[in-house]
Amino acid sequence: MSPSPSPSSSPSSSAPPGEDGADAGWRTWANVVTLARLALLPVFIWLVIATHHRALAAWLLAVLGATDWVDGYLARRLSQVSNVGKIIDPVADRLLVMGGLICVAVVGAVPWWFAIATLARELVVSVVTLVLAALGAARIDVLWWGKVSTFALMFTYPAFLLASNPGGVPLATWQRIMRDGSWVIGLLGLVLAWIVLAGYVRPALAALRLGRQRRRTG
Repeated sequence: MSPSPSPSSSPSSSAPPGEDGADAGWRTWANVVTLARLALLPVFIWLVIATHHRALAAWLLAVLGATDWVDGYLARRLSQVSNVGKIIDPVADRLLVMGGLICVAVVGAVPWWFAIATLARELVVSVVTLVLAALGAARIDVLWWGKVSTFALMFTYPAFLLASNPGGVPLATWQRIMRDGSWVIGLLGLVLAWIVLAGYVRPALAALRLGRQRRRTG
C-alpha cells in the first residue's frame, strides 16, 4: 500500500527547494521519468495485443515495474518535489499496474481470477489512499513485507507473459519451468499482499488521528 501524503508543514528558510512543502514546478526530471513510463504503456499494450512479441512485451513490463522508484528517488535526490508530481506519479503507477494486469489476462497468460484478485487489492489501496489524503492523515510508512509482496507480483506478471506463447504454440521446457515458478511466487505474493493490506488498518487509523491533531494545533 502506498503511503498517504503527509500534511504540509511550514517551510524552513534553510531547507532546499522542493522540501517541506516547496513546489519545484512541473518541469522536473522526476516528472519526465513519470511521463516517459506513461508514454510506454500504449507501446506495451500494442506489443501484447497486436503483435506476437510477447518476450519484448514482458521485458518492457518488467522495466516499467522496476523503475517505479526512480521518479520518487529523483524528486528527493534533486530536491524537485512538485505538486504535479505528487498527482501524476501515483496515477501513473496505478495505470501501469492495472493496464499491465488486464493485458496479461486478456491474452490468456494468467487466469482472470488471479488478475482480478490483484486488481481488487490495487483498487482498495487506491481508494483508501485517496480517502486518507482527503481527511488529512499523516504519512504512513511502507511496511517491509509490503515491499516484498509488491516485488513478488512485479516479477510474476512479466514472467507469466514470458512463459506463454500466442496461438497455442507449445511451451518450451524453460517456459514450463518459469510458469511453475511464477505460480509459486505469484500466489505467495498475492496472499501476502492481502495480509499486509490488513496490517495497514492500525497505522492508517493512527495516521488519521495524528493528522487531525496537527491541524488542531496549527
